[in-house]
Amino acid sequence: MGGKRFSDAVARSEIEVERLSGNIRKAIPENKRRSGVKESEAPTGVDSTRSADSGALERAPRRLRADAQRNIDSLLEAAKAVFGTSGVDAPAKEIADSAGVGVGTLYRHFPKRSDLVKAVFRREVDACADMAPALSVAHEPGAALAKWLHRYTEFLATKRGLATSLHSGDPAFDALPDYFMQRLVPTLGSLIEAAIASGEIRVDISPKYLLHAVANLCLPVADEGVAYNQRMVALLIDGLRYGAERQRS
Repeated sequence: MGGKRFSDAVARSEIEVERLSGNIRKAIPENKRRSGVKESEAPTGVDSTRSADSGALERAPRRLRADAQRNIDSLLEAAKAVFGTSGVDAPAKEIADSAGVGVGTLYRHFPKRSDLVKAVFRREVDACADMAPALSVAHEPGAALAKWLHRYTEFLATKRGLATSLHSGDPAFDALPDYFMQRLVPTLGSLIEAAIASGEIRVDISPKYLLHAVANLCLPVADEGVAYNQRMVALLIDGLRYGAERQRS
């Protein structure tokens, strides 16, 4: 019972901080830092003869429990939706409530606002990139390319909700543009090559240029949403097919 009262008190204090600040804290609370074991310190009782292996152990990624991974997935999905409607400065409690978890759980996984924004961005980039192989198996090359470009259009709508943070000049986001290009340029390149080989699109197409072209078509337009962007991208896809038959013959 004492442990439960203590955890309830901690949760109440975290919610009170959230109410006053309206945002995710910049760092983990001091009492939580003191209670944790430093990454550079071995737990009590570890054999000193294993110290030579400590570097490798520290470099190995920790395996999350299934419930912890579910919480992270729920938080990232909720954050994506909330950022899209309320912006990246939306109260952390709104995100936690949408995910069905406590505010303390949000703080534990994403101590800083930038941590959450980066995680949402990387998750969406990965989801977009990882869809390409399945599309290639299920569809003809031209159709796989078209469907992937429409999925990329949806990603850009999510990215638009993160724009305030991504273009803020915060060094925390400096690595994201390279991550974006490293994952999506090869992905789109493979889809383009397959569609060219099958004679379904013209040959003078660069994946980098096509990523930028779709992004330009997805710039915000007053009183229009993602459906408008999808229509514009569909016209671009039709243009990719122009001249393909002539080139093949």
